[in-house]
Amino acid sequence: MKEKIKSIISESVAVKNKILTDEKLLSTIEKITDEIVLALKNGNRIYFCGNGGSAADAQHLAAEFSGRFYTDRDALPAEALHCNTSYLTAVANDYSFDVIYSRLIKGIANSGDVLLGLSTSGNSKNIINAFETAKQKDIITVGFTGENGGKMKPLSDHLINIPSTDTPRIQESHIMIGHIICQLVEEKYFNPA
Repeated sequence: MKEKIKSIISESVAVKNKILTDEKLLSTIEKITDEIVLALKNGNRIYFCGNGGSAADAQHLAAEFSGRFYTDRDALPAEALHCNTSYLTAVANDYSFDVIYSRLIKGIANSGDVLLGLSTSGNSKNIINAFETAKQKDIITVGFTGENGGKMKPLSDHLINIPSTDTPRIQESHIMIGHIICQLVEEKYFNPA
């Protein structure tokens, strides 16, 4: 059993080591941080969406922005789009689960906002639809996906495509990178150099 545990940890570390040496991915993290800081300075909002475990991760990251990360500071305008269960179940029932996020983006998001979509495959139809709607409204799209980016790749202004095809390893890295972005945004927005 201990060998299996060590093997799983080693797999997670191996993915993170690939990220650590991927200059393009590291530069993308910097660009996303700058885009979010600029959006916040311009009075815009940050939205998150995902499905299943990625929805939990989206909610977790939104809370880091709207609550706090390291420092006591004002709340930042960020929310996960799936948290209103009455809306979610009504729209999924009356229309389709595929439009739950795109309808919200159409209704509440504005030009200059940032939409982060988390999908390990990059092929979640409801996130793809949300990104298409975001593009029509001049909203910045950030895809958090697995290795190939899936159908979200061409719709993402910035793509965090984790170098793995293993869902748990991808999700672990999404949270790690999400935490890095939260920390850097908090530092740059509240303590500009």
